[in-house]
Order: sequence, then C-alpha cells, then structure tokens
Amino acid sequence: MPELLESGPADAAWTLLLAHGAGAGMETAFLSQITDLIVQHGVRVVRFEFGYMAARRYTGKKKPAPKAESLGSEFAVAVEAIHAAGLAGRLAVGGKSMGGRVASLVADDLFAAGKIAGLVCLGYPFHPPGMPEKTRTAHLEGLSCPALVVQGERDPFGSRTEVETYALSKAIELNWIGDGDHDFGPRGSSGFTRKGNLATAASAVASFLRARA
Repeated sequence: MPELLESGPADAAWTLLLAHGAGAGMETAFLSQITDLIVQHGVRVVRFEFGYMAARRYTGKKKPAPKAESLGSEFAVAVEAIHAAGLAGRLAVGGKSMGGRVASLVADDLFAAGKIAGLVCLGYPFHPPGMPEKTRTAHLEGLSCPALVVQGERDPFGSRTEVETYALSKAIELNWIGDGDHDFGPRGSSGFTRKGNLATAASAVASFLRARA
C-alpha cells in the first residue's frame, strides 16, 4: 500500500489523487504549493509516491525513474487505497509531469470501471525537451475520460504553439498558463507572476471538477 499524504477537508465532494514528476517526490515545492491552493477551493488532495521514489526517500540512493508505461499498476493500487480508506467522494486522478502521464495511461480503464470521474495533468510531458518529434500523445487522441491539462504556454515539454496542432480527444480541456514554463513560472518581463499562475492553475482544476459534480 502506498504512503498517502492527505490535505484538505475530510467532507469534500471531490478528492484529487496526485502523483509526482520523474525526478522528485510528493513534497516538492510545486506540489506542496499547488495542493495548498487547490484545497482552498474545497477539494481534498491526496499525494502519493511511486515505489522507486519511496525507496529513494528511505535509502537515499537515486535510481532513474522507470518507464511511465510500467507504473500504471502502482497508480491503480493507489486508487484502490483511496477507495478502501473511504477518502474518495468523487475521485479524479492526475499528477505533475510524468505523474500526470502515468495517470493518463490508466485513466480510461479506471473511468470505465467507475473508479474515477476525471483526470488532471499539471504540465503534461507531450514530448521530451528539444525533441518535439517524439510525441507522447497517441493514447490522448481517443481518450474517453474527462480530462484537464493545465500547461504553461512556453513549456519545453509541449508549448502552446506545438500542442494546439495535436489531434487530441474532445474529452480533453486545455488551460493555458500565461508565459508559464514546466512549473508555470513566467519570465519577469511578461506581466505574469509565478504566484498568480499557480493560483490560476488551482482555480482551473477546481472549476473543472465542479463542472462534473
């Protein structure tokens, strides 16, 4: 059973299960800050770590992240843990970068089984930086699960000009973060702030969930 980090109201109508990115765990500054902002909208947020990252936390030894495709079963186990603990209410899954990608790979099966009601990706890795030809979008073209992708406009893993050319499923909503990078940080001259961008992202997540109440 994965270790769960719970935040937000116990009686929330929605729970959002979030996984971390490839290189850092569930208590990164980004995930901690976005969690704090999302729970202000009345959403319960539960974070967890994949086994390789939990092992890194306890052993101090850094091993590379496994392929995203190999982590789907761990996400499914985390979903079962949420339901077993009675935490779900209505449940959406997602994560930061790789965590969101793993969630997207299992979302349709979980949705069809009635285990989840939505998918939320924060900075989806549409392609590796500098390699726009290596897209990770094939499964997103036919996605059935209602989904929200919150993406920085200049994210090196998929900028607005790139992503808007993709043939994505109509089940996917895109919310663009002004001048944002992979962590939604803008350039100083842009007129946007990281604090404001994170608040915008949290509001978009809450609005997406409320629309499915």
